[in-house]
Amino acid sequence: MVEGTVQADALTPDEVSKLAGITLVSGPGASEPPRALEADPSSCAVAVGPATQAVYGREWTAFLSATYQDSAGVGDYTVTQVIGVYSDSDKAGAVFRTLSDGLESCQSAIRTDQDGRTSKWAYTTDTATSETLGWTAAQVAGDGWACHRQARLKGRTVLQVAVCGAGNGKPAVTRITDRFAAKASG
Repeated sequence: MVEGTVQADALTPDEVSKLAGITLVSGPGASEPPRALEADPSSCAVAVGPATQAVYGREWTAFLSATYQDSAGVGDYTVTQVIGVYSDSDKAGAVFRTLSDGLESCQSAIRTDQDGRTSKWAYTTDTATSETLGWTAAQVAGDGWACHRQARLKGRTVLQVAVCGAGNGKPAVTRITDRFAAKASG
């Protein structure tokens, strides 16, 4: 990996495994944000797809999404790191505000994923500052399945981490986000 690239900013599966306390292996990744997911109500597009074009748009200069999953490869536990780099801090700040405003205006929604499957989610924000967001997306009737998320604004960069699984992923998402933000170039 080349120093100073978004690929070099991402934590490795071994680093994330140590921080999460579970063995993880590489899963899917992307070099551009996927299209926005369908949401009902449509005003919740940011909440249902915080790592999609609904938030990151198309003006990024570098983008990476890397998902690691439980070593069994069944997706019972996943950690996703997302980073978008913009030409200046004003553009990154606007993206971060899009995320913040979108989460603030959505308490629950029905999400339709890329495969057409629907699920209902409830969103709770627990941290909201000008440079840090923390929230939980809990699947309604999902047997405790939730994604604990944090996002940070760092100069020209907007990064996110999601820890998804049954149980309390807040401690792990904080540890991973702190390390990711420290490593990421701003």
